[in-house]
Amino acid sequence: MTALSRRRFLAAVSAPLALAACGNGVGSDGGERIDARVDAAISFMDQTLPETRRLRDRASGMLMMPLMTKAGLGLGGSYGRGALRVADSTVDYYSTTSASVGLQIGAQQYAHALFFMTPAALASFRASQGWVAGADLEYVASANAGAVTTDTTSLLTPVVAVVFGQAGLLAGASIEGQKYNRIIP
Repeated sequence: MTALSRRRFLAAVSAPLALAACGNGVGSDGGERIDARVDAAISFMDQTLPETRRLRDRASGMLMMPLMTKAGLGLGGSYGRGALRVADSTVDYYSTTSASVGLQIGAQQYAHALFFMTPAALASFRASQGWVAGADLEYVASANAGAVTTDTTSLLTPVVAVVFGQAGLLAGASIEGQKYNRIIP
């Protein structure tokens, strides 16, 4: 591999990750800015998916990631920051990241919320040193859903995910494989 092709390769590999960090409050004013974005995302979610109020009322806690940026060109990544709310008060701040490899091209921004439906699920999340969203999540809204279902199964699932507000040119939005870490803004 020549020096020029290595540079192109490194540029192609690092570009999606650099794009993923854009516009997500890196170097921001801290907690106040994250909280303002979380408040705006909750308001938008309430207006567009009113059934989520029922989830929020029954949840032990909610992690709102108001602005996720996902980009990819073969290799991809996503990044966002948000707040964990318990009883409508922020108790911690989190960042989330993911990396992916495969057939992908484009960029997308979206928001997502994780509803911790049991005290044990919330405690497990808060005690972890880097919680990873897995296949055991119950999604109540798909990327293009116009409605949220909050049936008994959803309400009994320990962690319920809602992905909303998608905009961009990358097909699909999923949070499986996202890693969440507590941060100090």
